[in-house]
Amino acid sequence: MKLKNLRFFGRREKSVTPDFSRLPQHIAIIMDGNGRWATSRALPRTAGHRAGSENFRRIATLCNDIGVRYLTVYAFSTENWSRPRAEVEAIMGLFREYLLEACEELTKKNISLRIVGDTSPLSDEIKSLIRETDRLSQGNTGLHVNVCLNYGGRAEIVHAAQALSREVQEGRLRPEDITAAHIDAHLDTAGVPDPDLIIRPSGELRTSNFLLWQSAYAEYYFTPVLWPDFDETELYRAIADFQGRSRRFGGIEKKK
Repeated sequence: MKLKNLRFFGRREKSVTPDFSRLPQHIAIIMDGNGRWATSRALPRTAGHRAGSENFRRIATLCNDIGVRYLTVYAFSTENWSRPRAEVEAIMGLFREYLLEACEELTKKNISLRIVGDTSPLSDEIKSLIRETDRLSQGNTGLHVNVCLNYGGRAEIVHAAQALSREVQEGRLRPEDITAAHIDAHLDTAGVPDPDLIIRPSGELRTSNFLLWQSAYAEYYFTPVLWPDFDETELYRAIADFQGRSRRFGGIEKKK
């Protein structure tokens, strides 16, 4: 089927209002389209990343205000290091800015922040800011935000398998006793419920190595809107579309 004939879920010209009593517990977003947003406006790609970063703040605040419990965003993948050095440095600079401001902002808004992924290649300053942000946001009871930074779903599963292999080698676990719960406990997102709804802006129709294990029964929502333009109306469309689906988790739909 040609791309132009594919249906993008939930696209409507008019705005919609979701049922706020039935919100998805966990929303995940692949924040895609920053570069194309900038290029379409004859701006440098770095301007698109800044616009995307500002939109992340808006959407996170909105999710907190309406009562979503978990928000996970794909900020920088393990493959993104292959981008031009100047672009990577700009993204890291934006992340540093966000962490500097987040220390005060999160406390005011009762939001907790968790960085998911391999932080070892990051600068000492950013790693220090991550630790400080984690300390300050502990005990916050509002929205739980997970930012996937230097993250890849395949690498995450490999690391979990390696950890379980060590437990087997040390005699603390038998191979036949390994369950899905054991793998869950060794993922970067351990302790976070699986996403109910995964949103991909920008018109791309792929998972891009994002939450491969956790997304087994997530509902996907695709939209051609580029991430910097993904606003309150677009989020509500995604949620309303999610609420109109029947989630069977491999079973059959129950008769009413």
